[in-house]
Amino acid sequence: MHILPAVDLRGGVVVHAVAGRRDSYRPLVSPLCANPEPASIARGLIDRLGLTTFYVADLDAIAGALPDANSYRELLQAGATLWIDAGLTDRVSAARLLALLADEAGVTGVVAGLESLAGPIALAEIVAAIGPERTIFSLDLLHGEPRTAAPEWQGRGAEGFVAEAVAAGVRRVIVLDVTAVGVDQGCPTLDLCRRLRAAYPEIELTTGGGVRGPDDLRTIATAGCNAALVATALHDGRISRFHLPDGT
Repeated sequence: MHILPAVDLRGGVVVHAVAGRRDSYRPLVSPLCANPEPASIARGLIDRLGLTTFYVADLDAIAGALPDANSYRELLQAGATLWIDAGLTDRVSAARLLALLADEAGVTGVVAGLESLAGPIALAEIVAAIGPERTIFSLDLLHGEPRTAAPEWQGRGAEGFVAEAVAAGVRRVIVLDVTAVGVDQGCPTLDLCRRLRAAYPEIELTTGGGVRGPDDLRTIATAGCNAALVATALHDGRISRFHLPDGT
């Protein structure tokens, strides 16, 4: 199983995410790096932990601003490979992001998050524009409930969203409950991940949120996940290089 550091960007720096309360996020303080600048964070994660693929949540872009291309380039130039969530809503926003990343081979995943998407047609158009090899559908949850404002998607259950995403050509899925992020109470999505793994053995499945240490990583792996998103436990030392599985 792969371990991906979750890197939350706001205002050009990396912030510490807690429970999805984005207005209260503060610049990250970590013994792995000198400051919360993206390049410093990247060097710490790469040099100290050997982790090179990062999940990047561009919080300003998710809130409606333009993607933070400068921060992406800082991370890439430091040697990172990126999965980027820049709040894609439709094919227009996908085309804009692709234009920014045209020369960036290090971006191996482009996230289409449920909370931002305009609806199922928009998701299908994004998959067509980006390709199933790079498109990652994020099933965004809030206290276990799907997080979407799209009228066409009201009333659907979590598994229904994944079924629709797979039908649209998605082959890579993240399951993330933002209320679990940074609160050290364990990952609440594991039962859902087990059901999704049984239903869709062919997809790449990732989860995270609330990872406390090595035991949680093992539990995520046994739930059938290919990758785990981790942040706080990496920066406070509960998960060290010694604990990381081979091939991260």
